[in-house]
Amino acid sequence: MKKPAFRKKSGAGEAGEAAEPAGPAVAAEPSGPARTSRPGRGRGPLAGRAGGAGRAGGAGGAEGPGAAGSGGAAKTTQSLLAAAVVLAAVFGIAQVRPPAAPAKAGTGAAATTAQVERTSVVCPQPVQGLTGSTTLTAYTPPGTGSATGGAGWLSDAAAPAVPAAQPTTAPAAPAAATPAPTGSGAPGAPGAPVQDKNAAPADARLTVPKPGTPATGPAANGDAAPGTGAVATGALAPGFTVTQTTVVTEQRGLGLSGLTCTPAATSFWFAGASTAADRVDYLSLVNTESAAAVVDIKLYGDKGLIDNDAANGITVSPGSSQAVLLSTLTKGAVADLAVHVVVRSGRVGAALHAADGGKGADWVPASDAPAPVQVMPGLPADTASARLVVWAPPEDDADLKIQLSGKNGWFSPAGNESIHVKAGMVAAVDLGKLTRDEVAGLRLSPSDDKHRTPVVAGLRVDRAAANGKTDAAWLTGSDPVGARATVADNRAGASTLYLTSSGEAATVRVTASAGSGGGTPATKEVQLPAGGTVALPAPEPAGLNGVFALTVETVSGGPVVAARMLSLPAKDVPMFTVQALRDDRSTVKVPQAGQDPGVVLR
Repeated sequence: MKKPAFRKKSGAGEAGEAAEPAGPAVAAEPSGPARTSRPGRGRGPLAGRAGGAGRAGGAGGAEGPGAAGSGGAAKTTQSLLAAAVVLAAVFGIAQVRPPAAPAKAGTGAAATTAQVERTSVVCPQPVQGLTGSTTLTAYTPPGTGSATGGAGWLSDAAAPAVPAAQPTTAPAAPAAATPAPTGSGAPGAPGAPVQDKNAAPADARLTVPKPGTPATGPAANGDAAPGTGAVATGALAPGFTVTQTTVVTEQRGLGLSGLTCTPAATSFWFAGASTAADRVDYLSLVNTESAAAVVDIKLYGDKGLIDNDAANGITVSPGSSQAVLLSTLTKGAVADLAVHVVVRSGRVGAALHAADGGKGADWVPASDAPAPVQVMPGLPADTASARLVVWAPPEDDADLKIQLSGKNGWFSPAGNESIHVKAGMVAAVDLGKLTRDEVAGLRLSPSDDKHRTPVVAGLRVDRAAANGKTDAAWLTGSDPVGARATVADNRAGASTLYLTSSGEAATVRVTASAGSGGGTPATKEVQLPAGGTVALPAPEPAGLNGVFALTVETVSGGPVVAARMLSLPAKDVPMFTVQALRDDRSTVKVPQAGQDPGVVLR
């Protein structure tokens, strides 16, 4: 554990050694030449007619005398006549039953809302190159829907099972088919047990017993530890969330790193990375899918896109994890970077970890997609310094207003009212102790409403103890909490909730779940002024035992963005991490559809 094991793949076995599956695998059915016909199959009236006239008249000698050929022709004629009769009947019915009249505008039934039935997220490899302990916490809030059953589990990313080797040469003579005994044989063999995709595998690292109670446990440890895949089905799927928290005890990286695990995707944006002298920033790429993924990493600095062939075409094998050190992708030190992870094929989970020597470390959360307005909640009152990093697309410059949300609404910080970002480049500004002992959220918006350039933004926040020791966290543009949002890993007396009303005044409901080891949930309603930010110590369940989850629901009013700060001081260091709470997307819209037999004639 002396140095990070960067660009090392984990999850794959040694040469000639099959990787252990994350759970019982379902072998893929072979296609093409691997699928053989059974003797006697396919010998209907049209079978074997590739021989043409030679077979029909007996000239080729394959079918014997012409009588045999005429018998086959008679059968063919009968079959064609039967098919013609069936088709005539079908089209006759279609003619008798004319197409239904097109639905009139506005008369169709509205789309309905349904709960999701399966949710999956990916957690990165535990912090690489530093000594510490990592905890995974999973939680599903109690639902109001009708879903029942289901399961929730977390498993180490691992390569899929390798099917048994197939013979490379055909046998001299066809062998009689011998069925495999029921319930036995290799995966994919007839009668082999099929893994239930909605049930936790036997080797799951952690399982969630029921909605309303969090489950927590240690992640794999060490530089070769893989990422983690998490899945929830049935009643455990709506709102399922997983938090990963690491306490680093090594002096050169002392601090608290946390993040909310995200779904596998094909595009990720990060703002605030660096390859400066004291920084050790790396990307974690985890593929929990069954197919390989090909990834490009695009880095942008103050001079634009940084070209490097090594950042393109990175293959992430199924079930594997890779750590890519950003300093290997730039020719020199770059103080401020925006990172765009683009997946050409497949899907991956991507996360960016930043460590600034002894000054602090944390995961840099993935930003929202580029947008003209970015709102970042979660600035602590005791912010010692802050640095804003913004990227603009190659198509246009961006001129942005910088505003803070205080207790009474939005205002512009003196001396830092705006920022200009050149097209395709990154701009950064030190904001100093901008909160002035009050909690806040930060908003970037166009200086001119007619010139709305989409941007990506990140904010580094440092807190300092009286002895001068510091820790750092990174904030990013965040979606509103919407109907409901949750963060899973909270500790007694250690969590603070930041709520910012980005528009009109709003009311939210905050619920603390039961503890992982017991406790009674607690609920509190909070009113927010228009454009205002409120911070409150997280409500805690009565009789708390273990960790608990926090859920925020919008009751009324305008959109609300939220963040949770977890503070665990240790060794005189003000260790902390901040995670935004985003809409858990627990429901989906289902469009109404009607039957229209006449569609076959249109």
